[in-house]
Amino acid sequence: MLKKLSLIALTLTLTTSCVSKKIYTDLENKYADLKKENRALSSENKSLSDALNKAQNDLAKLKKDYDATVAQRDKLQTDYDATKTNLDNLKESYDALEKNSSSAIAANSKKNRELLAQLEAKEQALAAENERLEKLKKELESRSQRVAELENVIASKDAAMTRLKDAISKALTNFEGKGLTVEQRDGKVYISMENKLLFQSGSWAVGANGREAVKQLGSVLAKNPEIAILIEGHTDNVPYTGNGQLSGNWDLSTKRATAIVTILRENPSINPENLTAAGRGEFAPVASNDTAEGKAKNRRIEVILTPKLDEISKLLNDI
Repeated sequence: MLKKLSLIALTLTLTTSCVSKKIYTDLENKYADLKKENRALSSENKSLSDALNKAQNDLAKLKKDYDATVAQRDKLQTDYDATKTNLDNLKESYDALEKNSSSAIAANSKKNRELLAQLEAKEQALAAENERLEKLKKELESRSQRVAELENVIASKDAAMTRLKDAISKALTNFEGKGLTVEQRDGKVYISMENKLLFQSGSWAVGANGREAVKQLGSVLAKNPEIAILIEGHTDNVPYTGNGQLSGNWDLSTKRATAIVTILRENPSINPENLTAAGRGEFAPVASNDTAEGKAKNRRIEVILTPKLDEISKLLNDI
């Protein structure tokens, strides 16, 4: 899909007279597909987070059930011990009365049988509770192990994203203070490059300084093949008034995102399947468009790096 978008962008660049309605419509449809895919990834990330919370809640409930079963088992054990003590006392009484009264012996014998029946019932109940307790214990241990594995995988991916952020920050040190920021949040790494570093006004051709920054970023991404790379183009809210090659800010933001993808693809070690380009026009600002400073911040390229979640999904399915 990215290859097709790149070919379309190249065709549009070479054709300076006008853009046919069909080509524009194709671009618009492809953008809609990319936007839908981006939303699906965001939804999947939220679903995985919700599933982790549910797994932890289920684990807490199972532990509570386990503790209640232990308490019930202990109570049955206490009842059993008390009943056995009564039986022992009655046996002693039986031995004493056996010498004195046959009627007392008969009554005591009946009571003894009743107590023996009660003792047997309590022994069976205790055995059943012990069996249930052992089963709950094994299930609790199994759930705990899977939740621990899931937490370890998530922690490992967070640590990997932190290392990736640090590597990118180090690689792009020369561009600090030139409209470039790198931050980590919600398990992802966000690289924001203001247009003053990359493009001239109304253009989607990347300048020499911006090209160098993108290549430096690509050298780090090439060493991290398990990362999904989303490139988003953004503009301020000033309507595009160019020469007719573009239909508006949304089209401009899409072409700028595609231009960044094209430079990244010059690195043969970056898997094209990991790349996604999207234009968002003026509809995702990070600052107010009421000031020149705010507009400058809104005119940007955002590179969003997301770890692949296949391993986490498998663990969640096993819980």
